[in-house]
Amino acid sequence: MNIGVLTSGGDAPGMNATIRAVVRAGIGYGHKVFGIKDGYSGLIKDEIIHLNAHSVSGMLSLGGTFLGTSRSADFMTEEGRKIAAENLKNREIDALIVIGGDGTYHGAMELAKLGIKIIGLPGTIDNDIAGTDFTIGFHTAVQTIVDAIDKLRDTSNSHQRCSIVETMGRHCGDLALFAGICGGAEFIITPENPINKELMFKRLKEHKEQGRRHAIVVITEKIVDPFELAKEITEKAEFVARATVLGYIQRGGSPVPADRILGSRMGTYAVELLNDGIYGVCVGERDSRMVYLPFANVVGQKRPKNEMYRLVKKIS
Repeated sequence: MNIGVLTSGGDAPGMNATIRAVVRAGIGYGHKVFGIKDGYSGLIKDEIIHLNAHSVSGMLSLGGTFLGTSRSADFMTEEGRKIAAENLKNREIDALIVIGGDGTYHGAMELAKLGIKIIGLPGTIDNDIAGTDFTIGFHTAVQTIVDAIDKLRDTSNSHQRCSIVETMGRHCGDLALFAGICGGAEFIITPENPINKELMFKRLKEHKEQGRRHAIVVITEKIVDPFELAKEITEKAEFVARATVLGYIQRGGSPVPADRILGSRMGTYAVELLNDGIYGVCVGERDSRMVYLPFANVVGQKRPKNEMYRLVKKIS
């Protein structure tokens, strides 16, 4: 069997480990593996290379994706998708493994309609994909955020300040939730856990009066302007506040062991599914086990509110 692999959408630490697993497992089962450069854009441009064991040597510890990634406007069109599918057929690639988030999965569903045998792997730091407990890259991003919170606490304590830390996540607050718990945040504000400004101002003012020298507020992006919130806290809670937007730094860095293992397991499992004639599905990890679900059960579905919010209420 000839297997293609690509990464699409936002990059995530552990993508290289996943590609490596697809290549190594694929070769081990007697298949040929081909890498598509720059996601669906490279598929349209027919930028496809043969990958062997040497191609992925040393990739396990590298962040980002050596194949490259993109968000392709051309692939959003029917004409672009037909060109992509035709390129796969001309290259005699029998099946495609795609690594990315919800947008990548949408693209995979469209290719499946054109007769492409395809499997999706969840690669995104946001942890916003239904059908899996964790996505590739999430654990590393949490570690990056926690490192930043620990550093900000040092300077906040020195200057008696409240630090507001904005994380990525968009529609899913898991990055802020997990990092906020690990960083001992006083407040964790996410789409699932909305902001209550009056309560925040009241509690922060009490903290200041009690002699606390610092406070940490972790917030998911796109909820409020963190710099305006810092001004409000300074004025209404009488606790001098500063905002830090971590931005794309959260996507970079060498993947932590959890992401290397998760990517390795998922990449290998995807090849094994193809061996068994299973495709048109996306892979997930549930209760530490590898599972798969049809794309229709995952794409566009919202994850349930994380049970960790109950922990926040008990210890914050």
